[in-house]
Amino acid sequence: MAKVAIAQAGADRYQVLDGWRGLSILIVLFAHLLPLGPKTWQLNQTAGPLGMSLFFTLSGFLITNFLLKKQNVLDFLIRRLFRIVPLAWLYIVIVLFLAESGINQYLAHLFFYANWPPMQLTSVTSHLWSLCVEMQFYIGIAFLVLLLKGRGLLLIPVLCLIVTLYRAHDGVHVAINTWYRVDEILAGGVLALSFNDKLGEYPKKFLGWINQWILIALLLLSCHPESGFMNYFRPYLAAMLVGSTLFRCSSNHISRLMNSKILFYLASVSYALYVIHGGLRYTWLGEGEIIERYIKRPLLFAVLFALAHMSTFYYEKKFISFGKALSLKIQKKSQRKIMAN
Repeated sequence: MAKVAIAQAGADRYQVLDGWRGLSILIVLFAHLLPLGPKTWQLNQTAGPLGMSLFFTLSGFLITNFLLKKQNVLDFLIRRLFRIVPLAWLYIVIVLFLAESGINQYLAHLFFYANWPPMQLTSVTSHLWSLCVEMQFYIGIAFLVLLLKGRGLLLIPVLCLIVTLYRAHDGVHVAINTWYRVDEILAGGVLALSFNDKLGEYPKKFLGWINQWILIALLLLSCHPESGFMNYFRPYLAAMLVGSTLFRCSSNHISRLMNSKILFYLASVSYALYVIHGGLRYTWLGEGEIIERYIKRPLLFAVLFALAHMSTFYYEKKFISFGKALSLKIQKKSQRKIMAN
């Protein structure tokens, strides 16, 4: 019975992560597709980094958590590639073909280095910088584990701090370059190390004690373009906020929000929403003067969610299942060879 209770607690905690994922994609969509207030308040410029910092935290946490429990680099890479590549490549090929792009742009996008100089991102692929950061992180963390096994993951806090200090040295608050942005993913990795008791008991105690509403206020401040040095704390505040809901019971308002069925659905289609929305906003659905453009927004959202639903459950799902099956087949084959020897 105790084991069942522990397993249920773990499931509840991961459900909280789905809530954060759903909330993060919602914030990003609002930042890109809706006016969030007077331009002088710069709320859209605040919401973008806010949504991405939460998303990157979740990514870093889940990837590090996976590799802590199962240091099989090949399994990790196969699963990630079949999760990310099919939709990304389909989208990239379609929009770059329509834009009559050259071979250099195709290569930079298909191999996820378009956010490195010379920048090859276009208007309809500008949002894919985050996939470049993600994929480069996957390769880097896989190499680290391949080289140092589980000990390599213990370097994540050091690497995270180095990236942040580098940002501070160059005075960069927000950027799309991996070397200026990956600390947001690495901060999620630090959270995973804490969650798995690799950094001692103090991080958990601290996150169980700190007030979540204060964390929310500080995170919002760190995402605002005019907050200056506070921007350098954004990766850590996002990780602390997510961690505070993992390590203890949240306030009633936060708990209800994170366990919302709406957020759970948004989380399930979040990847497709993110990839597809970048192109739709440059079609007829997103064109026109301000009034015309926003009159069309309900239709744009309807088309976006319909495409994301179909992509998630009728396109991506097949590749994800194939990737899992392929990885399992390779593992079984490897086990048979070991037993034969």
